[in-house]
Amino acid sequence: MLSGLANPRQAAVQLMNFGLILSTAFMMWKGISVITDSPSPIVVVLSGSMEPAFQRGDLLFLWNRNILAETSVGEIVVYNVKGKDIPIVHRIVRKFGKGPEAKLLTKGDNNVSDDTELYASGQDYLVRKDIIGYDDWLSPVLGRFDYSANIVLNRSVFAYIPFVGYVTILLSEHPWLKTVMLGLMGLVVVLQRE
Repeated sequence: MLSGLANPRQAAVQLMNFGLILSTAFMMWKGISVITDSPSPIVVVLSGSMEPAFQRGDLLFLWNRNILAETSVGEIVVYNVKGKDIPIVHRIVRKFGKGPEAKLLTKGDNNVSDDTELYASGQDYLVRKDIIGYDDWLSPVLGRFDYSANIVLNRSVFAYIPFVGYVTILLSEHPWLKTVMLGLMGLVVVLQRE
């Protein structure tokens, strides 16, 4: 069973295979980041603040290539708060000004108040550079609610897969699961036969 450890060459090959898998995953992530122009091209909805549009655990695919496109009230955007690395998925409810320096106020569909409490200290609004996910494709399934025409459109999220992100939520809420998962992956690599 552990015969691979007796042969140093086979152990080195297994270690190199594990390194190749990790580096391939990293390169794929960075490639997707470059294509989408987003530091986090795939995010998980961590709370129920956007229900019923998105449920906790939904996996969202983002697009950020249309930097010159004008954001509008009703669009769902993904943004990072300055000083925190947690992407927040909320809807734009107010907009002041035009262009990249327009001030945007967001709110979760299921929240009572706007996001001013979530923003960084001294920050009252978002600007375009705070948004990490945006797209210009129409997708009738997802949901930008146009308040004037009652039309469902979306320019914020490229696509989504419901509930797949629960693995990420479980790993965040129960750190011991990370250790178990990494241990099992390491065990599989060690016991792998070629």
